[in-house]
Amino acid sequence: MGFIPFSFIDFLDILLVAGFLFIVYRAMKGTNAPYIMVGIVMVYLVWVIVQALNMELLSTILGQIISVGVIALLVIFQPELRRFLFTLGMRQKDFNFLNRIFSFNRKHNSTNTSPITLACIDMSEERVGALIVFRRKDDLQFVIESGIALDANVTRSLIKNIFFKNAPLHDGAVVIDNNRIEAAKCILPVTQSNVPKSYGTRHRAAIGLSEMTDAVVLVVSEETGKISIVKGGKIEAKIDPQNLNNKLNQALDEFEEEKGKSQKAEGKEGKK
Repeated sequence: MGFIPFSFIDFLDILLVAGFLFIVYRAMKGTNAPYIMVGIVMVYLVWVIVQALNMELLSTILGQIISVGVIALLVIFQPELRRFLFTLGMRQKDFNFLNRIFSFNRKHNSTNTSPITLACIDMSEERVGALIVFRRKDDLQFVIESGIALDANVTRSLIKNIFFKNAPLHDGAVVIDNNRIEAAKCILPVTQSNVPKSYGTRHRAAIGLSEMTDAVVLVVSEETGKISIVKGGKIEAKIDPQNLNNKLNQALDEFEEEKGKSQKAEGKEGKK
């Protein structure tokens, strides 16, 4: 009995499958999906064993279950699949050639953060919860469409009125883009990562959006009045109100620096 032939293509095949399984695991981490996957693998192994033992009736039944199970998987794993594909789509920002093909050179105006931070300080003192999203480079249209369009100027009084406890738009997030309030009462994706139990829904939603996009999210806790800035899945909590404007500008200025670097790189490539 000779050895099973093993070529470089076989090695590459195994490596790609391992990488795919790792990506799937990362996408399902923190959810109930791994337990469901274990159950599916067990059913499949039983089916393989039944086929090997030539148990035709049971083999046929399990085969039908597995064939129909593909559709069931799409239904069961719909949230995880949507999150996984969305995350892959967001990775296109790492490829400049895709950005040049699909972007339309959108002009980005710097945001006047003073009225926003002043409103957040007022709401912090009054224990009024708030959730404010600042768009940077990634598209947030899916968030804007989940809320109510406003397209209004950013003012201290308007922000406070939106998040007033009895106001119809207070439940949800505000999206700010190009120094304009694009929408209010927006729904954000809640993080599936393990976070401290002390974090409320606002903080979990802020972390969830920052994990999927490069947006900066400002959170005011209704319970404690503490102000936090969330970016890249990381939260900077209990920010001193006196330093809030500087902290927020620093988070937003990083985007301007990244944008300037990418524009310089594209200019050099164009000259070549």
